[in-house]
Amino acid sequence: MELMDDIICRHCIFAGLEGGGIDAALEYFNARRKSYKKGEFLHRSGEMLESFGIVLYGTVHVFSDDINGHQMMMASVTAGGSFGESLCYLRVEESPVYICAAEDCAVLWLSAERLYGISANAFEHELKNRFICDLAQRALDMNRRIQIMSKHALRDKLITFFTDYVRKFGTRPFTVPFDRSGMATYLGVDRSALSRELSQMKKEGVIDYNKNTFCFLRVEKDMEY
Repeated sequence: MELMDDIICRHCIFAGLEGGGIDAALEYFNARRKSYKKGEFLHRSGEMLESFGIVLYGTVHVFSDDINGHQMMMASVTAGGSFGESLCYLRVEESPVYICAAEDCAVLWLSAERLYGISANAFEHELKNRFICDLAQRALDMNRRIQIMSKHALRDKLITFFTDYVRKFGTRPFTVPFDRSGMATYLGVDRSALSRELSQMKKEGVIDYNKNTFCFLRVEKDMEY
């Protein structure tokens, strides 16, 4: 519970709030916590997403299907990350996404209902600004996803995908929140082709990996910032 509280305190909506500010903010957003088992749906497509969520532990995957019914992974959200802000705020009646627990997880659900009213005081105004900042961060996350999907070659997709991890961890090993099947879905590529490319990159000394833990060995030459 203490760890989950720490995650809440570090999220941009709550970070830096003093005294009873966090409790007041939780009340403002009508916050509620809920746990889910691996494989359980948090939200199904075609339904309105009435709240947005912050992942307290575990991993949540956000999916959508294309016109042919092929699954596309829109986001993988780990502890401390959030999802669903835009759909919730826009009150999209038939949400095009479905959300599933990739592993046992807990989510803090937050309502955007009070964001539509006039701010009663400076504190409520501040919370609205924080929500806007959260939306802006999601836009940046989507921009990174677009950069990945815009690459034609599989290796370029992988290089772009790993760039954020290398920026955070350098050449130290880092863990991605996907198995091979999930990574293939996220990148929009064939799983067998993905495995072959990763194996080839390992043979060439570009990367090393064990399951979903990776390390870049030739960052300067192979990474494009």
